[in-house]
Amino acid sequence: MPTHAGPSLGTFLRDRRTRLDPVTFGFAAGRRRTPGLRREEVAQRANISPTWYTWLEQGRGGAPSIEVLDRLSASLMLTEPEREHMFMLALGHPPEPKYTAPQGITPRLQRVLDGLPASPGIIRTATWDVVAWNAAAAALLTDYSLLPREQRNILRLMFSNAQVRRAQDDWMSVARYVVATFRADAARAGAHGEIMQLVDELCRSSDVFARLWESSDVAGHGDGLKRLRHPELGLIELEFSTFAVEGRPDLTLMVYNPTSPTIADAVVALIERKRSAHA
Repeated sequence: MPTHAGPSLGTFLRDRRTRLDPVTFGFAAGRRRTPGLRREEVAQRANISPTWYTWLEQGRGGAPSIEVLDRLSASLMLTEPEREHMFMLALGHPPEPKYTAPQGITPRLQRVLDGLPASPGIIRTATWDVVAWNAAAAALLTDYSLLPREQRNILRLMFSNAQVRRAQDDWMSVARYVVATFRADAARAGAHGEIMQLVDELCRSSDVFARLWESSDVAGHGDGLKRLRHPELGLIELEFSTFAVEGRPDLTLMVYNPTSPTIADAVVALIERKRSAHA
């Protein structure tokens, strides 16, 4: 892995610099030999020496610090994938996760959920707030539309909602797994500080959560089997899988697939009954 800034970093910086419109940033267009911003304009925006920035484009000057790379990222208006690529070129590793609160999802992502007629699907944040769901999730898991926004949190539901607790075939095992996975997700996303208020709240309201959190167990959340006790469908089995949302490190897609066509048909029929009841 590279340990210093080399020509590849310089080529990347130069390419991104030449794609920017000077007028957008308040610089006069004037007569320019090459398109994009001048080197000194990028350096000015990043608050670094024009000479050093020139050296970086030339593959000289040593490895920039993380702080300088972040300033260059903002200066060049890099996307998150571009920022990660720049860190790899400069330092040989991606940047440390920096959690930012999600701003919602796109209509296209909602349509992905809605395209799963028999499979409950939800999108959650690194702090396990549910920000999107489909009709199957509302019918089989939790109808999040009926909850205040601050209550649309999987941890709060698991440890404070009696209906959610009764629906778990083995609540204690599920609770232990959820806490261990939640801990790993928050750390991976750099959201440790953001979860502490929620953790403090749950420790005060649930002795079980407090014991599980104290255990410091950590688990992955790739896939597995979930058994639910539904008031209308009885005991059902679902296979769950989790997926990263490309370009949105703050979000995770969770899909629960029925383990048999019979269960899938029952889920679709349940959704239709609920729709008819609200028509």
